[in-house]
Amino acid sequence: MALYPKLILEALSQVRYPGTGKSLIEMNMVDEDIRIEGTKVSLTLIFDKPNDPFIKSVVKAAEATIESYVGEPVDIKGNITVQAKQAPRPQEDKLLPQVKNIIAVSSGKGGVGKSTVSANLAVALAKLGYKVGLLDADVFGPSMPKMFGIEDARPYIESVDGRDLIIPVESHGVKILSVGFFVDPKNATIWRGSMAGNALKQLIGDAHWGELDYFLIDLPPGTSDIHLTVIQTLAVTGAVVVSTPQEVALADARKGIDMFVNEKVNIPVLGLVENMAWFTPAELPENKYYLFGKEGTKRLAEEMNVPLLAQIPIVQSICEGGDNGAPVVLNEDSITGQAFMNLAEEVVKNTELRNQNMPKTERVQVTKK
Repeated sequence: MALYPKLILEALSQVRYPGTGKSLIEMNMVDEDIRIEGTKVSLTLIFDKPNDPFIKSVVKAAEATIESYVGEPVDIKGNITVQAKQAPRPQEDKLLPQVKNIIAVSSGKGGVGKSTVSANLAVALAKLGYKVGLLDADVFGPSMPKMFGIEDARPYIESVDGRDLIIPVESHGVKILSVGFFVDPKNATIWRGSMAGNALKQLIGDAHWGELDYFLIDLPPGTSDIHLTVIQTLAVTGAVVVSTPQEVALADARKGIDMFVNEKVNIPVLGLVENMAWFTPAELPENKYYLFGKEGTKRLAEEMNVPLLAQIPIVQSICEGGDNGAPVVLNEDSITGQAFMNLAEEVVKNTELRNQNMPKTERVQVTKK
C-alpha cells in the first residue's frame, strides 16, 4: 500500500485525546506538514501546553494506530515530534503596539549609502536618549550585522505571553534584527517575493521589540514586494529618502518619493538626506570637493516640497566605521558624526510636526529615557 498524508490523517482520526475524548483531528492537534519518504512517516502533534500530562500516551497511541491502520511496515516510531500551541500573532493593525513612531528609510537606487544612513541615524537617536529598534528589511542584501560588528550574533527565542518570540540583538543602544542573522552570509538568498515577505513579517510580528520611541526600517533600494509588505503590515509614521547629488540617483529618488506620497499609499515623506554631498579630506577639513554634483538633492527637496534633513559628506572614516562595526556617529567630534547627530534631531523635529498635524486620537508623545 502506498503511503500518503490522507491515509495518516485517517489513522489519527481514530486516536482520542484522553482529556476530552475527541479525536486528534477534531482538536486540530495534527500539523498539516506530514512528511513521507518511502516507508518513513514524520509528523508533528500540537498540544496546548508543553507540559501536557498526556503527551507520552498520545504519541504512543498515534504510533500504534498508524502501524495498525496502514497494515504494512511503516517507520513511525521516534518520528513524531511534539510542539506547544502558540498564541496567535496579533492582527496586522495591532502589530508593534508599544512602538510610537515607525520610520521607513528608503532610496530609489542602490549604492547611495541608505544602510549607512539607517545605521548611523539609529545610533544617533539612541545617543539622544530615545529607545530605538532597527529592522534590516533589505532581505537580499542585509548589511546591518556587518555595520554593527555583530555578524556572529544569533538571536534566541524566548516565551513571552504564551508566544515564542525572537529577541533582537542589541548594539550601541539599538535593538536590531536582520535576515543576515539567519542565513549563510557567503551564499546568495534566493527567495521568491512571498518567501521574503513572510520572513519579514516574522521579524516584525514574531519578535519581542518591546517599548520603542523609534522603529527604523532599512528598506531595499527601489520599489518592490518588500516595500508593499511593510506598507500593508505597519502603520508607517513617515519615510526618509536617501539620495546622492547626481542626476541618475535623483531620477530614482523622485520615484521613491512618489511611491510614498501616492494616494494609494499616503505616507508622509519626513524629508530627504543628501549622502556623499561632498568629499572632505581629513587633513583639509575646510575643503569641499563635489564629486557627484553640487546640491542636487537640495534642489530636488525644493522641487518636491519636502524638507532637506541633512547633507552627509564623504570622509574615509565613514567607510572604515561601517566595515569595522562602529558607526561613525559614535565619534560626535567628527564631521560626519556631527552631520548624523543633526540628522537625528531633524528627524525628531519633523516627526513631531507630523504628529501634531494628525488627529488627536492618533498622536503619540515621545519621551526620552
